[in-house]
Amino acid sequence: MPPPRKVDLLPPELKDWLQEELRARGFGGYEEIAESLNFRLEEAGSELRIRKSALHAFGAEYQEFVKFQDQASAWAADWMQDNGLEDEARRHNVLFQMITTLAFKVMQSQMLKQGEEIDPKELHFLGRLMKDVMASSGIRETMAREERKAQAAKLDAAVASGDIDEDAAAKARAIMGFA
Repeated sequence: MPPPRKVDLLPPELKDWLQEELRARGFGGYEEIAESLNFRLEEAGSELRIRKSALHAFGAEYQEFVKFQDQASAWAADWMQDNGLEDEARRHNVLFQMITTLAFKVMQSQMLKQGEEIDPKELHFLGRLMKDVMASSGIRETMAREERKAQAAKLDAAVASGDIDEDAAAKARAIMGFA
């Protein structure tokens, strides 16, 4: 097993600072970032020093993660808004974004592969992961509940307008399971 990367040995507050600095500088200026980071490490009494090349490798990886997270976030927000799940989405937004980001990375790596290189187990686990997230967050239940409310409202409107009588609406409710 290879030794951990020096960037992974940073204290959490310096790693957070590094990520913020990378975003603020548009994932450039690695030489200046290395100088600032090493100065901060020295001030903290750490003997750890990180070179520009190590920061560049970490920055490239982090930039890709940020890009995928942004894409996943946009997709998740659109999907949830299209399905009228804003309240549910707020409660599960962070978890869903993280898992969607990981799913995008797995899907991207699988798309680069050819035929026999594709591992069906990875695709299976990805599908199961997404299914479990959807089930655990209650999104499907919320969607079904909202759909039943919309159907009931349509039946009520049809009765009120005289398009159908109350008995037909009651039978329709019973058939659809929301009598």
